[in-house]
Formats: sequence, C-alpha cells, structure tokens
Amino acid sequence: MTKKDLIAHVADNAAITKKQAGIAVDAILDGIKNTLSKGDKVSLVGFGTFSVKHRKARTGVKPGSKDKITYPAKNVPRFKAGKGLKDAVL
Repeated sequence: MTKKDLIAHVADNAAITKKQAGIAVDAILDGIKNTLSKGDKVSLVGFGTFSVKHRKARTGVKPGSKDKITYPAKNVPRFKAGKGLKDAVL
C-alpha cells in the first residue's frame, strides 16, 4: 500500500474528500515524525509503538579492501507491533 492508496482508503472509510484525507494523513505522519525527532515515543494502542533507538559507534570491515571503517553513533527509528496488529496478521 502506498501513501496514495492510504489516502484513498481513508477518504472512502471516513466519507471525506481525498484532499481532506491527504491533509489528515500528512498531519498524522508529521506528528509522528516530530515526536520521534524530539526523542519521545508514539504509542497507538492495538497497533504498535514508534520509538527512537540509539546505536553505538562500531567498527566494520570494507568487503573489497578489508579496510576498517568506523561507523558513527546514531539514532534510528524503531517500530514494535502491538497485539492487535500481530493478531490481525496471523
């Protein structure tokens, strides 16, 4: 499902226009993005939890030349599916 498909689905189920549904979907995604950028988590009961995980710096090896590379520490987004989503998929 693409963002366009999601907007069409929301528009059909909520009996609103695709333009209104697009605004709603964008608002939700922006809210999640802004919350994660602050380091907070977003919990949607029955669906899942979006959070930020800190990865430590690490050393790796370049496959072609066997040179050692240092990968810097960084924050990465994480999603953990909730029980409702897990049950729906099974």
